[in-house]
Amino acid sequence: MNHEAHDDGEQKEFLPPLDFSSIVFPFYTQALVKLGVMEDPLGKGPDENPAFARRLIDILDLLKDRTKGNLEPDEEKFLESCLLQLKSAYLEKSKPPQS
Repeated sequence: MNHEAHDDGEQKEFLPPLDFSSIVFPFYTQALVKLGVMEDPLGKGPDENPAFARRLIDILDLLKDRTKGNLEPDEEKFLESCLLQLKSAYLEKSKPPQS
C-alpha cells in the first residue's frame, strides 16, 4: 500500500488523481483478472471467470454509450483502448482449444 507522509509524521494512504480513468480502470483490471490475463493483485491466485469478465466489458460498453459526446478526446481514446484490449482477450479466451 502506498503512503504519503504528513507534516505531523502520520502516514496517509495514497489516492490517485480523480479523473475519468478512475472510473474505467477498476473494471478494466478486474476483467483482465477474470480473463486470466493478469494475476489477482491481492494475490488470491487464479480467479478466471469469463462470464463475469464479459459482464465487466458490457458495463464499460454501457459507460461508453452513455457518455458519448461528453468525454474529452483523451478520455474517449482511453476507454476505446481498454475495450479493444478486453474484447480481444475475451475472444482469444473464447476460442476452442486447437488439437
